[in-house]
Amino acid sequence: MIRQSDSKQQQRVIIAVALSFLFFIVYSEFFMKPQFEQNATVNATTADNISQNVQNAAPKLNAATQNQALNTQVAAPSSSTQGTQNIIAKIKSEHFEASIDYLGRISSFKLLDAKYKDENSKFVEVISSKAYTLPLELRFIDTKVNDLAFKTPYIADKKELVIDANSSATLSLTQNLDGLVVTKTLTFYELGNYDVDVKLSANSAYFISPGSRPAVAVDNFTVHGALLLDNQDTIHTYEDGDVDSDENLANINVASAFDRYYSAFFYNFATPLNITVSKDNEGNSVLFAYSQNEFKSGAYIGAKEHSILRAIDERLDVVVEYGWFTFIAKPMFDFLNFLHTYIGNWGWAIVVMTLIVRLVLFPLTYKSMISMNKLKDLAPKMKDIRDKYKGDPQKMNMHMMELYKKHGANPMAGCLPILLQIPIFFAIYRVLLNAIELKSAPWALWINDLSVMDPYFILPILMGLTMFLQQHITPMAIQDPLQAKIMKYLPLVFILFFITFPAGLTLYWFINNLCSLIQQWVINKLFEKEHKHKESENTK
Repeated sequence: MIRQSDSKQQQRVIIAVALSFLFFIVYSEFFMKPQFEQNATVNATTADNISQNVQNAAPKLNAATQNQALNTQVAAPSSSTQGTQNIIAKIKSEHFEASIDYLGRISSFKLLDAKYKDENSKFVEVISSKAYTLPLELRFIDTKVNDLAFKTPYIADKKELVIDANSSATLSLTQNLDGLVVTKTLTFYELGNYDVDVKLSANSAYFISPGSRPAVAVDNFTVHGALLLDNQDTIHTYEDGDVDSDENLANINVASAFDRYYSAFFYNFATPLNITVSKDNEGNSVLFAYSQNEFKSGAYIGAKEHSILRAIDERLDVVVEYGWFTFIAKPMFDFLNFLHTYIGNWGWAIVVMTLIVRLVLFPLTYKSMISMNKLKDLAPKMKDIRDKYKGDPQKMNMHMMELYKKHGANPMAGCLPILLQIPIFFAIYRVLLNAIELKSAPWALWINDLSVMDPYFILPILMGLTMFLQQHITPMAIQDPLQAKIMKYLPLVFILFFITFPAGLTLYWFINNLCSLIQQWVINKLFEKEHKHKESENTK
């Protein structure tokens, strides 16, 4: 039974949607458990001690020939052994520089492009020696071999590699573990991708990691953790804190550990990998690939920038994770990127995209606004019906429906555009939060970086002002004082929340509000003109 089918009900729907949106932001900002960077540096017990045992360093895996869980004491190097004096090789290209430590791991990886500099104008170090697991770290199931592996240094065939444009360079690393020879052949390319080829002189089961997820850009608004793509094109995502126990997945094409902007991953589309998802001491997702002898894979460390990923392999843009709204967000980014190729400015591309989305939704929003104006005109008649049949809800609803039908009004017409805009908003929200393409991208005179907050709060204030003006000219029939107060202060609340949001996201919301404001003003003028015409006809 319909108990309220008037504009008051419609306003409650709008308020509920607005409050749901606010709840999402408040919950994300204040109640989600903060994610901290994992610092796995271990203090040395003595100045001369170069290694010590740490717990649960190796994941569990059920091998094909034995159902055996791996619980080993793995020797991990202390902080004193991870300095530059233990770097055995360096790799450098125009876009990155990397260091290989004495255990054959990538202990440092810095991006050299200017756009990736941090707030202190220093080059971003995507991988550092503080990581829980470094890229290319091997952990053997045999505890004796494993203990020896963390005490025996590798020998590099070169001390320095320089990668020119459109070229590659190969480094060979060798480790002798009491007769078991480990050979890592690494081929580096200019974009930050590299090929991994590990061979043992005899079979011995081990795990190898693409590295812990980068901890450069970790926040409570974006997804960070591990992402796996299997050979059926199914994506498995493990956000930090989600892994309760080790999980084993076969036939994996891409295994990525990622934060907001950066990623470290293995990929192999020809021969899928066997991957174990484990966790570090802070509950962050950690990835390991399993092998018994030879291991081959492509790998990458760096920014999750679409153009770079697609230049390596078209299928690798899957590592850009947008959460639940990926199915909408990916086409949205592709459309935004398409606009950028012609406009040349990400800010103006956002403006044009917003205008086009509004244009597509125009028929629905137009009907919604027309219906709201009609309901405003019918408010006195609806009040009369409520007063007359307040003791008989069935008759009241029947007469209300007759009134709506007679005047072509739909009390629910305002809900559909809002419901459609919610997934679109959150898709764009994810795109603009995760798109590293917006980093260091300017828009207006005062906006030099669309990926960070507006330094002068101009866009949040303009967004709130347009929201207030739209609210002021939109026909409403709120009678509940609490609802009226909520609607009154909603623009101010939105300003406060959007102050810390990226300027690109605030720009989208401002332009969206501006479009709604203009559209509402035009429709109000049309209704005003129509009323004057009817009054003129009635006086004749």
